[in-house]
Amino acid sequence: MSLSSSLFSGISGLSTLGNSMTVIGDNIANVNTIGFKSSRVTFQDVLSQTVATTAGSAQVGRGTSLGDITSSFSQGSFESTDSTTDLAIGGDGFFIVSDPNNADNEFYTRAGEFRFDKDGNFTTPAGYVVQGWALDSAGSATGSIGNIALSSFTSSPSATTSATVITNLDSDENSNTPDMSQVWDGDNGSSIYLDSGLYAHQTTFKVYDSLGTTHDITVYFDKNDGSDVIWDYIVTCDPTEDSRTGAADEGQGLLARGTITFNTNGTPTGMDMETYDGNGTIGTWSAGDNSTGYYQFLPSFISGTPMTVSLNFGVRYNSSTTNWEPESLFSSQYSSASTTVFQSADGYGAGALQSMNVGTDGVLTGQYSNGEVIPLYQVALAKFQNEQGLYKEGGNLYRETRLSGDPVTGAPGSNGLGSISPNSLEQSNVDIATEFVKMITTQRGFQANSKIITVTDQMLADLIALKR
Repeated sequence: MSLSSSLFSGISGLSTLGNSMTVIGDNIANVNTIGFKSSRVTFQDVLSQTVATTAGSAQVGRGTSLGDITSSFSQGSFESTDSTTDLAIGGDGFFIVSDPNNADNEFYTRAGEFRFDKDGNFTTPAGYVVQGWALDSAGSATGSIGNIALSSFTSSPSATTSATVITNLDSDENSNTPDMSQVWDGDNGSSIYLDSGLYAHQTTFKVYDSLGTTHDITVYFDKNDGSDVIWDYIVTCDPTEDSRTGAADEGQGLLARGTITFNTNGTPTGMDMETYDGNGTIGTWSAGDNSTGYYQFLPSFISGTPMTVSLNFGVRYNSSTTNWEPESLFSSQYSSASTTVFQSADGYGAGALQSMNVGTDGVLTGQYSNGEVIPLYQVALAKFQNEQGLYKEGGNLYRETRLSGDPVTGAPGSNGLGSISPNSLEQSNVDIATEFVKMITTQRGFQANSKIITVTDQMLADLIALKR
């Protein structure tokens, strides 16, 4: 074996150690890069040369070569931020992002610095669109994985379907009128349709129509003329807003009438209701006619769009026992001033998106000016059987290859995927102390290999000098 072979051994050392220093430099350069995963170099010896010895044949190494450059996908530390759309993955998995110019080009990243652009797309700083599932109002995924993009920044209104009115009706009251429904005057040309001397108590709550407009519903109560434990009530609306057929001509505004019955302890034991259509026709409801166990009245504020509203006074008809049963919060008849204890109604008007929150399950929830909190999307994650087979695209992006295998996708926290940490960014997992130690050993190795070349050169010079 000639002396020149040692020259090439030294060169192989210089080459591989130079590449090692490049990797170290890349790691240190990306010490503050969001979601960056450090790399490491491994070396291997090259094919050895067989030489003859007195003991037989033997092998002499020919230097070194790069064995592999692998990435470390260990978890990086989390940095807290003030942006709710900054996301970090705690555990395995990658965010899926799509090229905005070619939806078929999907990439994978651990860098969760996301934001909404002017078109409502949930994107990376470079404009790649984050992928996930659209959610229905119940929070269930609909369809397949696609772009997370807000098509509307408003919440549609929802019409009222139920109302609760809890009152205490003074047991010491006397009847003011035999029948409030007979003295209600919705066509008197003023805003007072029932004189205050004709009832004992009244309460008003708001309902929403299908366009999100609010309307007042007023319930009047009066002691029944023939009983100390029965109270009459009527349900009314502003006659000028009543769009039931014929209601405008008759100035109706009267929606329903009925009675509430109490026992001697002041607890409700039952009720009944009769409804009015716009033409003054009375309809009788059975509490068993609907599954809620509450009576329903039928206002209409938009022509051709009737509403059905369940009215809960704190007593409910149980169809399985065929009994009326008071609820935990119920209307009462005690010897104290009549008052409204509690009232509420569902439904809401249109609202504008005010803020966006993300949960650990990756669900993006919108908070709207109408008080609604609506689940909109769920971020999708992906993992690979061979993460080392992923191809680095730059810009914190990876692309799948034949070696990485197909991605396994799922919701955060499922299928072995990590959970989402909102208001956080995953930092680079580069350990500077480790990199500096590698830098020292690489530098010394490079110096040692350079000595091989200089010493071999001197030996060759001495060999050539033999001829002089």
